[in-house]
Amino acid sequence: MELKVGKPVPDIKAQALLPDSSFKEVKLSDYKGKWVVIFFYPLDFTFVCPTEIQGFNAKYDEFRKVGAEVLTASTDSVYSHKAWCEGGLGKVKFPMIGDTSHEVSKTFGVLVEDKGVALRGTFIIDPQGVCRSAVVNDLSVGRSVDETLRTLQAFQTGGLTACDWKPGQKTLGK
Repeated sequence: MELKVGKPVPDIKAQALLPDSSFKEVKLSDYKGKWVVIFFYPLDFTFVCPTEIQGFNAKYDEFRKVGAEVLTASTDSVYSHKAWCEGGLGKVKFPMIGDTSHEVSKTFGVLVEDKGVALRGTFIIDPQGVCRSAVVNDLSVGRSVDETLRTLQAFQTGGLTACDWKPGQKTLGK
């Protein structure tokens, strides 16, 4: 099944490292009724990836304030995630999915098959489980956490938002 903006996201499930360092199977349906931001990154123990994870970590409370849950995923194992957190990345406030089967990355269309890693994909899913935004970068360029948060908040207005709209500004037609 090909993931498309404006269409329901399949109920993926996978093992994840939780913030308390335990492991648990998580499913998107666990978050039904909430906004979800899921972002993919290529590999643990690399250079760009920790900047993104730490960026989402720093803004995590802001995502929670607007009613969103954050998840991250790579094709590394949950054990690799745990070793990375304990070995320098630090505590991560949201679940880290270990997509060793590559099924989650394939579902979201971000798997680089010949390398076995995920592109830098960021997806915003609404409370009904519909994909509202999909942004995918190639391996070398990190994403903007602020833009992800702004985009989420724009969708939450339910209205039309202009280019460079910011929270607190009026939407178009209102």
